[in-house]
Amino acid sequence: MTRSLSDLSHALLDAARKAGAESADAMAVAGTAVSIEIRKGALETAERSEGVEIGLRVLIGRRQACVSASDTSDATIRALAERGVAMAREAPEDATAGLADVSQLASGWDLAALDLADPAGEPGAAVLEASARAVEAAALEAKGITQVEASAAYSQRALHLAASNGFSGGYGRTSTSLSAVAFTGSGTDMQRDYAGEGRIYALDMPSPVDIGRLAAERTLARVGSVKPKTGTFAVVYDERVAASLVGHLLSAINGSSIARGSSWARDLLGKQVLPAGLSLVEDPHRARIGSSRPFDGEGLATKRREIVVDGVLTGWVLDLATGRKLGMASTANASRGTSAPPSPSTTNIDLTQGSVGRDDLLKQMGTGLLVTSMIGSTINPTTGDYSRGASGFWVENGQLAYPVHECTIAGNLKDMLLRIVPANDARPHLSTRVPSILIDGMTLAGA
Repeated sequence: MTRSLSDLSHALLDAARKAGAESADAMAVAGTAVSIEIRKGALETAERSEGVEIGLRVLIGRRQACVSASDTSDATIRALAERGVAMAREAPEDATAGLADVSQLASGWDLAALDLADPAGEPGAAVLEASARAVEAAALEAKGITQVEASAAYSQRALHLAASNGFSGGYGRTSTSLSAVAFTGSGTDMQRDYAGEGRIYALDMPSPVDIGRLAAERTLARVGSVKPKTGTFAVVYDERVAASLVGHLLSAINGSSIARGSSWARDLLGKQVLPAGLSLVEDPHRARIGSSRPFDGEGLATKRREIVVDGVLTGWVLDLATGRKLGMASTANASRGTSAPPSPSTTNIDLTQGSVGRDDLLKQMGTGLLVTSMIGSTINPTTGDYSRGASGFWVENGQLAYPVHECTIAGNLKDMLLRIVPANDARPHLSTRVPSILIDGMTLAGA
C-alpha cells in the first residue's frame, strides 16, 4: 500500500532520530503534470509525469545538512537519515540554523477557505488537446497569422511538512493553464507575441478562443516595428510587465541579500521607497490563488502583512535564519524544497492601484514609450542600476503611434520606484497584482 505523505515525513523523522540527529524536519511531496503542445496543426508533445520526492534536514547542534531522494522505501529512508547525520557532523557551524520554537508554530488553519485544489480532478489528455487546438484555431482565424504554437497543461501537487518540534501539516494545489504564441511575417520581418492564462480551477479559465484571438491581436500589432528615439522620455510599463518593477524591490528587501549587505535597499528600512499614498501588501490567504499557503516552509503561520505603508518600507522578507542574522523575528516567509534548507520568499503581493486606466496614463505621458515586452536584464544588486531590453509602442500626444523594438531602458531603481504612478488595471486573479505604471525621466537607447 502506498504510504501517505504524512507517514513518509514522520518516517523520515523517526529514522533521523535513530541515526543520531538532535532535531530535524522532513518534507514529502507528490505531484502529477500533464502537458500538450500543438505546433503547425500537429501534436508536438504529449507528456505526463508523476512522482514522489522526500527530503530531510538534520541538525546536530548548529550544524545542519539536507538530503533528498525519489525512492520512498524503508531502506532508502534509513540510508538517507544516516547520510544526513554524517554530513551534518562534518558541516560548519551556523549560529542561525535551527527549528522554530513551539510557540511560533502554526495551528488551526483553514484549508477549505484557501480553496487551493480543484475537485474536478485531472482532465484527460484528449480534453487538454482539444483546448490547445481551439486556442490555435482562434489565433489562425486572424488574417496575417502564419503559425501558432499552443499549449495546455494541468498539474497537481501536494506536500506534507513535519518537524521534531511537533509541527505537522500539509496541503495540495492544482493548476490549469492555456497559452498561445502567434507568428506573422518571415525572416527579419517576423513578429511574435503571446497570450496565456492559468487558474486553480479549470472552470475559472477564460475561453480558449479569447486566448487565441488575443495572441493574434498582439502579434499583428507588432508588424512594422522600428527602433524608438534615443533620449530621456517617460515610460509606461504595461500591466503585463509592470510586476517586474515590484519584483526588483522584493528581491532587494529579501533577508538573504540584506544579511549579506549586498542590497541597494540595505539602508532603506523605515524610509520612503514608493510615493506617498502607495502601499505594498502581502496576503498569503487569498482564496483560489496559486501562491497562497496556510504556513511557511518552517511551519510558521502565514498572515497578511503591509511591507510598504504610505510609501515607507516597514520590514524585510525573513525566514528564521535570516531573521536571527539580523536580530529580528521571522516574517513567516520561509520557502523550501526537498533538497535545500529554507530561504525567504514572498507569496501574494498587491500594489495600491491608482484611479485611472492605462489609456489615461498614456495621455498623461504625452510622448514616450509603452512597454509591453521585456528581454534580458542587467540589475546591479548593490547599487540598483537598472538596464533592460524592451519592445512596445511609441506614444505621441497620448496615442499609440507605431510599434517599436530593440531598445534599452535604463535608470536607477531607488529613483525609479519613487516616481511611479499606478493605473487601475491589475488583473484580480494574479498572485502578484500590479497595474500599469508610469515613470518619467527614463533613459532610452534606440535608433
